Amino acid sequence: MSESTTVSARAGRREWLGLAVLALPTILLGLDATVLHLAAPVLSTDLSPSSSQLLWIVDVYGFVVAGLLVTMGTVGDRIGRRRLLMIGAAGFLAASVLAAFATSPELLIAARALLGLAGATLMPSTLSLLSNMFHDPDQRRLAIAIWMTNFMVGGMAGPLIGGVLLDHFWWGSVFLIGVPPLVLLLIAAPLLLPEFRNPKAGRIDLLSVVLSTGAIVAVVYAIKETAKGEAHLTTLAIALSGVALGWVFGRRQLRLSEPLVDLRLFRRAAFSASLGAQMFGLYVLAALQFLTVQYFQLVLGMSPLEAGLWMLPMMVTGIAGTLAAPWVVRHLRAGTAMTVGFVVAVPGLALMATAGRLPVVIGLAVVSLGIQVVLALTYDVVVSSAPPERAGVASGMGETGTELGMALGIAIGGSLVTAAYRAAVTVPGGAADSARDTLGGAIAAAESLPGPVAQELLASARDAYTGGVQLAVLMSAVIIAVLAVATAKLVRTDQGVSLKSAP
Repeated sequence: MSESTTVSARAGRREWLGLAVLALPTILLGLDATVLHLAAPVLSTDLSPSSSQLLWIVDVYGFVVAGLLVTMGTVGDRIGRRRLLMIGAAGFLAASVLAAFATSPELLIAARALLGLAGATLMPSTLSLLSNMFHDPDQRRLAIAIWMTNFMVGGMAGPLIGGVLLDHFWWGSVFLIGVPPLVLLLIAAPLLLPEFRNPKAGRIDLLSVVLSTGAIVAVVYAIKETAKGEAHLTTLAIALSGVALGWVFGRRQLRLSEPLVDLRLFRRAAFSASLGAQMFGLYVLAALQFLTVQYFQLVLGMSPLEAGLWMLPMMVTGIAGTLAAPWVVRHLRAGTAMTVGFVVAVPGLALMATAGRLPVVIGLAVVSLGIQVVLALTYDVVVSSAPPERAGVASGMGETGTELGMALGIAIGGSLVTAAYRAAVTVPGGAADSARDTLGGAIAAAESLPGPVAQELLASARDAYTGGVQLAVLMSAVIIAVLAVATAKLVRTDQGVSLKSAP
């Protein structure tokens, strides 16, 4: 079916049933993002991977997804978004079974890479299909809000479902969670989802695929290595190579008549500002979420389960913010609504800066409420700012921004806190050198010290770490302030606009 029409008719029952079908892979991806961390200790005992292999088991999925999101969005525009969704679902199902029954670390790494390849097809195809199924702006925003909520619900359910499975079955069972919903998707998609493709699309430029994938994977890899505290000259070289590949990629797109990524999209101020708000809003949220979990466990002494339960309020308010976004934008211009969302986050940041269990829990919940309102709107503006035939690549760019934002948040936020910790901690004589590097190292070192000395070290280390978290919160406040101003000034439309009208 062609997409040349710009009909704005309201969606009917079939479209809303189709949204339920699109919820299946979205919930699955939310589940998949959380269950592996629970399974890692068990599979480590069973498969005995080296430390390097274990890192690749965890990380390879994200590398492949980040590198291929834009490409898969473009592929969907060309071959059909429903077709790509079904191919990806079938591939994800097969790779899940392969991962569940992997008998070696190498086989599990390969299965996780295949999961990443298939997973990269799911988010862009579902989001771009939404933009084609729901032409009415109010209905489209509600559909996107529900789509985002499904991902968060999956993330919340992941630890619970994963914990139950690991208590009763082997570690591979967590990879089979997605089999029933994917089978249902493959049955229901041809019946309830329409097909959309760009009828004028040319051939995919394979060199552009290689350049974009190499650039994104190199940058994400460098970010992750920095977050682990393992940055060195090799990491810097990889990061610079990623930037260089990105520059070559951009130059090539400007010369091609059928580019992989139409850089004219960035001429739309609303598109560019929304993409930036999305990436850096997620940067703030990912950094604060990561640091808060560490703070709960290492400073306040919570167990992993306790820390997870205290994170639930931010999940609940995040869902509330996502679902509230369509209502907010009915009363405010999209840019103003984004600014309001960022402003709502400010008192939450102020509360977090005071430290302590309840201030941090309440503050993070308020931040999540405000930023999730923004994120729900940015997805809509990013997709609707592109012409219908380019919705796939626009959604892929949005998802890539999401991956980069989360990776940057964990890497830069973690590095900032580590630097502040090392500058402020006071280590008594006789303590291990590891106490100067991380709070975890200080806690381990304290176990071999006399009581009073150990208490002195722990107090200094926890104060230093808390100061680092407060610095990260302050940096987040600065970013939020910049984003609030940028969205107010640049996001002046919430309607889809053809590139022909772009300045």
